[in-house]
Order: sequence, then C-alpha cells, then structure tokens
Amino acid sequence: MRIAFYAPLKAPDDPVPSGDRTMARLLWLALQRAGHTVELASRMRSFEGAGEPNRQQRLARLGARLANALIRRYRLRPPSLRPQLWFTYHLYHKAPDWLGPPVSDALGIPYVVAEASYAPKQERGPWAQGCTATRTALAAADLVLGLNTADRACVLPLLRSPARWAPLAPFVDPARARVGVAEAAAHRQSLAHSLGFDAGTVLLLTVAMMRPGAKLASYRLLAQALGHLTARRWQLLIAGDGPAREEVLAAFADLGPRVHWLGAYEPDALARLYPVADIYVWPAIGEAYGMVLLEAQAAGVPVVAGLTGGVGDIVSDGETGLLVPVADAAAFAQAVARLIDNGDERRLLGQQAARAVGEHHSLDAAARALDKFLTPLVATRKTGG
Repeated sequence: MRIAFYAPLKAPDDPVPSGDRTMARLLWLALQRAGHTVELASRMRSFEGAGEPNRQQRLARLGARLANALIRRYRLRPPSLRPQLWFTYHLYHKAPDWLGPPVSDALGIPYVVAEASYAPKQERGPWAQGCTATRTALAAADLVLGLNTADRACVLPLLRSPARWAPLAPFVDPARARVGVAEAAAHRQSLAHSLGFDAGTVLLLTVAMMRPGAKLASYRLLAQALGHLTARRWQLLIAGDGPAREEVLAAFADLGPRVHWLGAYEPDALARLYPVADIYVWPAIGEAYGMVLLEAQAAGVPVVAGLTGGVGDIVSDGETGLLVPVADAAAFAQAVARLIDNGDERRLLGQQAARAVGEHHSLDAAARALDKFLTPLVATRKTGG
C-alpha cells in the first residue's frame, strides 16, 4: 500500500539527532520492509513548547492551509498514486496533528497514529488548544499503536473503541546496532589511549542530549549517584551536547578526570561506541521509554536506569539490566556498584539483553506487526466494511 507519513514533533529527515527522530526513521524503514511505499506528507513541525496561545493558533491555521493543499494535491493524482493510509508518529498536546485527521477524512482513508499521549491536567492549561487537537485526532483514529504502555490509560478513553488500541514494542535494527561489536576491543583500547584511562577499568556510558528540563535533571542525578562510588574503579564516557552543556559540565565537576566528554555522536558512530562500554547508565527522569536504552542492549550492554514511563517495557529488571526507583540517587548508585563489582553478572545481563532485543524488539518483528495491523484497515475500507 501507499502510506503518507507525518511526524509533527520532528520529521524523520530533521538535521538534529534525537530519540524521536530515530524512532520516526525506524518506523519508516519497518513500513518499507513490510513492502509498503512510504512518502513524507509534510515537514511541518507543530511543536509549541512555551504554551503561547497565539502561536498555537498560528500553527493551527497553518495546519489547516497545509491540509487543504495536501487534499488538493492528492486528488490531482491518479487513484493508484494516492495515499491509501495516513500514518502519524508521536502526537501530544505540545505537538498535535493538524494535518492527518482532515486529510484522511477527505480522502476516505484510514488514519493511524503510532505513539500518542494525553495529559488531562493540561486541558485547562497553556496547551489547552493542543489538548483539544489531540483529543480530536485520537477520536478520529482508526488505530493507535502504543509504544509506551504508560500512555494507554489516558489515551484509551478518547478512542471510539478500546479495540482501536494495539501495542507495538519499541524496536531497533539489531544488525545495525551490533556493527561495532567485532571491533569493540580495539576501539576501547584506542579510546583508553586517547583519553588517558586504563582500558581494564569498568567503563560506563551515557548518551543523551544536554538540554534543560528532564535531561538536565537526569544528568545531575547521575553525577550525584556516581559521587557515591569514587572508591571503585570506573570511567564514564558521555556522548552528547546541547544548550545545557555548561550546567552538565558543572554537575560532574567534582568527578574530574573520571568523566570523558565525547560531544555529539551520529547514529553510525554510536553503533561503534555502545559495545565499548561495560554498563549503560541513565536515570531516565521523564523518559517515555528511551531509544538509547534499547540501542545499548542491542549491542550487548546491560542497562542501569530509573523505572519511569515505558522504560520497564524495554529493560527487564534482573534480566537485561537493573531498574531502580526514578530520581533515587542512592538506589541508582547501589545498582551501578553491583554491576561494577560483578563482571559475571554484567556479561550475563549483556548477553540476555542482546538476545531479548533480537527476539522482541527487532526491525523485522516490527515490520510483521505493522503489516498485520495496517493491511486489514485498508482492505476493510476498500470493501466498505
């Protein structure tokens, strides 16, 4: 089938890397792997982070104009070249979908959403318009694919039927994620030499944007937790950059030469970096589920993370990593210490993590699931069912 793809928060070809962009690209690839033709419907970014009503109104008007333009454009095509299904990735009150519902309705095609969240507490707040648009979109959806089970409770009441919700496990391409495994030992030696640490030391890794809010809070909690572990032998690699870089640097100042700043990494470079590490560490404050946690596990690296959002969907406590209460620095430190002290457990968890990702969170598994969910929607619409 021909699918119109839209990501209101961040287009899959956006130049700024993030977990959201990664997931958008993976969904695109999974749809293609399932044999479908995917085209980008629009690059309009509907995100409005300040809660300014006037700007939200302008975005709504822009969305209406673009939706009408898309409808005209698609109707000029021969029927065989028109979209047969609209697929929106990630909508919520700060990034609603102004395009998908009207275009789908005008063309008479199924409207599908992957990853939607709803926050009732925002209904009378500064993003009330975004909440209304999100409710409208979810009410119109023929199917909502939930990548985060934590979203289900608030989204389900907004659907026309509970049957319009289906879980979709977050996923990666395991083959791509493991491209650096074979050369991990050599890469580790090279990093140790260039950064000046003992290659035999337990190596911790964090990959995250440096921005205010939850990311900065996670960085600060990580620094606090590691401050309790200075009697142990470890080094920390941090790959990331962003507007809160100075605040992040300040948080780790007391840890001195134990922390190594690598800057921003592109996806291909990250695939070579993950398997260098012994433990992936991230407090995960405010995370939906954390694509980097999945990528690290795919590379055979056990994870220590805070249990929040959908993190428990992708990290199995005691099997592929260790989960602790979110924002609990003492518990986080204890979990990291446990894996620093026990190399056998680290290796076992890493092996189990790579296997679990291959079995349950792979690109091929996602392609099969998407095809199973989407093909009947189009077939039913064609037959008028």
